[in-house]
Amino acid sequence: MIRDAEATKKRILEAALQEFATHGIAGARVDKIAEIARSNKAQIYYYFGNKEGLFDAVFNALCVEGLRATPIDITDLPGYAGHLFDNFEDHPEIARLTTWYRLERAGSAEPLTIVLESLQGKANTIAQAQQAGLLSSHYAPADLLGLILHLSMLWASATPEFEVLISGQSRSHRRKVVTDAVRGLLTQ
Repeated sequence: MIRDAEATKKRILEAALQEFATHGIAGARVDKIAEIARSNKAQIYYYFGNKEGLFDAVFNALCVEGLRATPIDITDLPGYAGHLFDNFEDHPEIARLTTWYRLERAGSAEPLTIVLESLQGKANTIAQAQQAGLLSSHYAPADLLGLILHLSMLWASATPEFEVLISGQSRSHRRKVVTDAVRGLLTQ
């Protein structure tokens, strides 16, 4: 029975990821999630409480997976940015869900502890590398981390009009722009 419950939760989270990434919280439909997950609305409410609880569970799982898949490499911050870029390219739902999170949950929910702890740990790692003389201190640790994160997401957050402008650029070119930009930040 436990195995069935876990399998059901997993199917619900996978279906909800796509529905929320496409429509956000307000536009997502629990009945559609239930249908795709081969579940029912009652199970969704039982496991996750409400639609916001389901969104938070999806976003938390996405964050956990992203943090696991792309740990910071202080010895190769351009490479770290490149890995983040790859993750955004391979999983466009990440940028969409993150945008919905900022639009619909910012200020209305407690910040996710796992994300706060991860960001603080990365900023601390950068600070230690700066103190050891391994990285330039031109940018404060949080500023440098923010620049790296946002540069990595540059293309994933582009408007449709900007996508037209860059439509002839290859993925490898866009990745190189990101890694070169981060490399440039480190030389200041």
